[in-house]
This record gives sequence, C-alpha cells and structure tokens, in this order.
Amino acid sequence: MMASTTEAPDRAPAPLPNGTFVAVVGPSGAGKDTIIEFARAALGDQPGYHFVRRVVTRPSSVDTEDHDTLSQQQFLAAKRAGEFSHSWEAHGLCYGLPMSVDEAIERGSVAIANVSRGVLPALRQAYANFIVVQITASHEVLARRLAARGREDAAEIERRLMRAAPNPCDPADAILIDNSGEVTDAGNRFLAVLKSAVPVPLSEQS
Repeated sequence: MMASTTEAPDRAPAPLPNGTFVAVVGPSGAGKDTIIEFARAALGDQPGYHFVRRVVTRPSSVDTEDHDTLSQQQFLAAKRAGEFSHSWEAHGLCYGLPMSVDEAIERGSVAIANVSRGVLPALRQAYANFIVVQITASHEVLARRLAARGREDAAEIERRLMRAAPNPCDPADAILIDNSGEVTDAGNRFLAVLKSAVPVPLSEQS
C-alpha cells in the first residue's frame, strides 16, 4: 500500500513540447537523491539539463535532499499564488515543483525531478516528452539503509518496506535501475538515460 498522494491541478492540461521531463521514482532507501546528485556532479555545467530543486514542508538536514523549505501555511499560499507547476502530498508532507520546470521544458531542456508515483499521471499529461526512471534496491539493502538513517522506528521501516514491494501503481514503462551495489554503476546507467533524453532539434530530424 503506497502513501496517500494527491496531485493538484497546478497547470493547464495541454502538454508542453520541446524538452523532456525525467521523473525519478522509487522506494525510500533506494538512493534516488544519491543517483540524481551523481548525475548532477558528472554533468557539471553542461547546458540543457535542469535538476529540479523541490519545495517541501520539511526542514533541510544533512541526511535529506537539498530542498527549499516552507511551512504548511506558506506552501498553501504559494500554491494559491500559482508558484508550482505541480504539487502533491505524501507521508504527511507537501511537495512542490517550481514553475521553473515548465520554463526549462519550454527551452528544450531535460528536467529531472524526484517525484511520488501518484503524480505520474498528471506529469504524463503535462509534458509531451516524458520518461520514468525507477530506482530500486534489494529488500536487504533497503532495510539496512532505512535503519542507518535513523529517522523511522522499526514499525515505520517495515511499512516502508511493504510499500516498496511491486504493486499495480508501478509504471509499466519505467526504466529500472538497481542501486543495490556501487553508486557509480547505477549512476552511470542514469547518466546514459539523461543523455539519451536530450531532444533532437527539428532542424536535425529527418
């Protein structure tokens, strides 16, 4: 059973062309942020890639992703003001993708974001070019990583592991990347996906 996730209709339904949205999903402990950060470091300042900085109603800390933090009230106010291209709720927190995502797509860039599975249908409708990358890891690795970060008790870890099991909400067209081993192995596979996601200019299409 996955967490309660609600997509908000933050933008018009017409799909944006030009760029590509790469949605990164996967269970807690799979290392999504680690793989995204590996790719960011490897690509450096190469143009055409936009790594999305999410807005979350959770304080930043050394053991979580680098994100912008808003209180619940501030988040709702920002949402009403139209500051998010998409937003959703999961695990008792609110998440938002800033409007810079749509601006990057319109420029023809590849936008990369860690998202919840429940928002995938809305993202598919929003962007003409859309790729899902599902970061996975073995049950044993997930359990070890969740225990090591010390944010959940044993019962919560067990619930997260149950949610990590395959279920009908998993996207059938996702590119699966196993991150049970070395980060460089999974990271290089993810890099290859991002490089292949760069849209071909119309002038170069046959």
